[in-house]
Amino acid sequence: MNTDVLENLELSTEELLQQGIAKGTSYQDYRVLMDNLAAEGKATGQNVSEDLVNYTLLNQRRMKRLDKTLRIDQETTDMFKGYAGKKVTWLVLTESWCGDAAQALPMINKVASLTENISLKLILRDENIDVMNRFLTNGAMSIPKLVMVDDASGKVVGEWGSRPKIAQQMVVDYKNEHGTLTPEFKEELQVWYNKDKGQSMLNDLLELLALK
Repeated sequence: MNTDVLENLELSTEELLQQGIAKGTSYQDYRVLMDNLAAEGKATGQNVSEDLVNYTLLNQRRMKRLDKTLRIDQETTDMFKGYAGKKVTWLVLTESWCGDAAQALPMINKVASLTENISLKLILRDENIDVMNRFLTNGAMSIPKLVMVDDASGKVVGEWGSRPKIAQQMVVDYKNEHGTLTPEFKEELQVWYNKDKGQSMLNDLLELLALK
């Protein structure tokens, strides 16, 4: 175990999060990264394979489309704009090849942009395993993972991930029946995302901010 890992094990969760926030990138910079990776035939993460490169290219196209097509109705927009809670940072762990992240991040960004009380920062999971290990989902390093941090206290005041509740239940039900997620199911899940148009994600974010 190297010195950096040992030092990080000794840090509090709050200290690790502040490190993550400090080196986190904006959504706009992350989109530039996605565009560059797609153009160069690359992907983020460790042990990059041809599959991960192909997923990255697909996700770049998805995010480009979603940035243009996602809509938030006026009533919901007003709710987010009126968010008067504590100033928070949404720190999101992600990777370029993650299909769920490609579906979630554009809506997360649209919501965060509606109020000055929310800052959005993105970090790569495989470069921040120490942070990821503090926020496992059922023991797994599932992404995307959103950690909501109170800017004043540095405390965690909410979490979300790694899929909208409805999609997560679909995954749980399928695993219970079939034991594993097949390529066919993963295609069905993407069809669901396309039909849902980010509305389930939107509802989850309303709940995260206690606006619903």
